[in-house]
Amino acid sequence: MSTLTVLYAILFYIAAAVLVVGLVRKIVQYARTPAPLKIPTTPAPTTKTGVGLRLVREVVFFESLFKGNKWIWIFGWIFHFGLLLVTLRHLRYFIEPVWLPIQLVQPFGIYGGIAMVVGLAGLWARRVLVDRVHYITGPADHLLLALLILIGLSGLGMTYVFHVDVVAIKLFFRGLITFDFSPLPADPLLLLHLLLVATLMIVFPFSKLLHAPGLFFSPGRNQVDDPRERRHLAAWAKSFESDPQGQ
Repeated sequence: MSTLTVLYAILFYIAAAVLVVGLVRKIVQYARTPAPLKIPTTPAPTTKTGVGLRLVREVVFFESLFKGNKWIWIFGWIFHFGLLLVTLRHLRYFIEPVWLPIQLVQPFGIYGGIAMVVGLAGLWARRVLVDRVHYITGPADHLLLALLILIGLSGLGMTYVFHVDVVAIKLFFRGLITFDFSPLPADPLLLLHLLLVATLMIVFPFSKLLHAPGLFFSPGRNQVDDPRERRHLAAWAKSFESDPQGQ
């Protein structure tokens, strides 16, 4: 087994551990953060079923973004939908046999990569050209967008320009899962692409990309609008109310 294969195997084990542990830690933190006020963004649903449907619309259609800014919604939805297609297409590297739905999505996944880059370019242009957004944009925002675009471009490069051995790549990643390591092809563009992906996995739990799980813990989105019918009291406040002296 080559040194290159060992290094990338170690890199992806570390990246996967950081991603999983970091996400679990942040989700637990979100779940434990008290919400002492009833602050759903109105007009808000008055039932838990309505809240569930609202979250579905937010996740699938970006409802609030659509109402707020149509241009950002277009580029944001294009990027996220393209990312979904690309993610589904890449599942073929981890499962055997490949499920039928994943087989059917393969041709569309290529166009998903193009959609990713187009959507990201539009979102990046917004941060540069819109003054009020440019004012609050920091280096981390530019670096994250650059990282995502480079991942998309390097992936498209391997599809349309420099073809790589996809069978060997699948054997490598399947080997990481089963601890039966296979050689990783030494194609420069592939190595760059995988390095960028591993970097994204490592920075994900510490970046603004945490809005993905954070949406489900947003009081403005996950609360029922029933302050007149039911008194809202955070868990920590309930114990204080029953024993105000802390005894």
